[in-house]
Amino acid sequence: MGYPLRKEEDKVPNPSKQRKRSRARFMILSLLFIGTAINYLDRTNMAVAASAIQSDLSLDPAMMGLLLSAFGWTYAFMQIPGGWFLDRFGPRLVYGISLILFSLCTLFQGFAKNFGTLFGLRLGLGFAEAPAFPSNSRVVAAWFPQKERALATGVYTAGEYVGLALATPFLFWLLSSFGWHSIFIVTGIIGLVFGLVWFKLYRDPKDSKYINKEEMDYIREGGGLADSAGEVHKISWSQARHLFKYRQFWGIYIGQFAISSTLYFFLTWFPTYLVQEKGITLLKAGFVGSIPYIAAGIGVLVGGYWSDKMVQRGVSVGVARKTPIIIGLLVACSIVLANYTSSTSLVITIMSVAFFAQGMSAITWTLVSDIAPKELVGLAGGVFNFAANLAAIVTPIVIGFIVSATNSFNGALVFVSVIAFMGALSYIFIVGEIKRIELSDN
Repeated sequence: MGYPLRKEEDKVPNPSKQRKRSRARFMILSLLFIGTAINYLDRTNMAVAASAIQSDLSLDPAMMGLLLSAFGWTYAFMQIPGGWFLDRFGPRLVYGISLILFSLCTLFQGFAKNFGTLFGLRLGLGFAEAPAFPSNSRVVAAWFPQKERALATGVYTAGEYVGLALATPFLFWLLSSFGWHSIFIVTGIIGLVFGLVWFKLYRDPKDSKYINKEEMDYIREGGGLADSAGEVHKISWSQARHLFKYRQFWGIYIGQFAISSTLYFFLTWFPTYLVQEKGITLLKAGFVGSIPYIAAGIGVLVGGYWSDKMVQRGVSVGVARKTPIIIGLLVACSIVLANYTSSTSLVITIMSVAFFAQGMSAITWTLVSDIAPKELVGLAGGVFNFAANLAAIVTPIVIGFIVSATNSFNGALVFVSVIAFMGALSYIFIVGEIKRIELSDN
């Protein structure tokens, strides 16, 4: 008898009793944060092990640069197919499978005994990780209104740096205590466990049991793609060419290559730079080397918070998004100053400032959500990340050849600084108005 009465009461609106908006989007954001942290552990663990691998396998710097770049070859060239799969099958399935596969590739590196096996598994790692960041972008576009996207992007991007900052001392301890193979075994197992967590917890907004109507309306009314998150799309070339015909896309592609060039110095050669160029011991490098990663994580959050605050205060989306990016790229050029000091503390300070600035500029993923046609968010993310991760190929190889030719990292830091400056110029002179491009545009 009581149940029908409650049902009748529920039908009577009570203006004094407003339902609170659920906060399911923040649970989803925490999944992206953890997934991104694991993603970057798996691509960066090679940098921690590089010195030991180089010695164990008798590799010169040029060969080591090739091994460090292997991930980037398949990662970059699978971005567009990865984005296509994402738009075709949705983020839950594609990202979940990606997590399992790249964690297996990481785990198997722990049992590798020669250059060829390591090189092949790094190629496999890049192949498997390809859909990760386009998935992040699509999930944020689905779960967050426009005014929260930069900060949401900043939070999950901070996972790159926070995970590395916390894990780097631990990974160096593993290296010192158990050898370089242990690094890959431990990080691979962590990823496999999280892959199961992703499949258990992630759903698109309309399928999630954690979201209520109020939060769904809040996302929808704020420009989020909550209603179309799980839709699959057949992509034609006539649609995909939109991603190449507008200056906004070309500008952010060039800019992202520049941002990633600084990033990939830190993800590949930085620990070796500390040990070989500055003469820092392995354990000390593990601790002081984590400081720039902490600075970069703070930079990402500062950039995202600053950008969203500008949007909320009525500043145009273009100015709000581009200002932290341009300033970040210009300040990142300061990395070259490390060439003029031998002081460990000053080197770490310079690197921290440069990486903080790089982190601040790394909110660029929110531009994919702001600009891309809603039917092509995944593919747009794939093209964007392809441009970014050409740097994963170019930067380690160029630095390896510079170090081999000069026996010094000085030219490498000049190279990174010049590329960052070119990225700032791209955002100043090429990227125009920030607005969503519609497929119906002529």
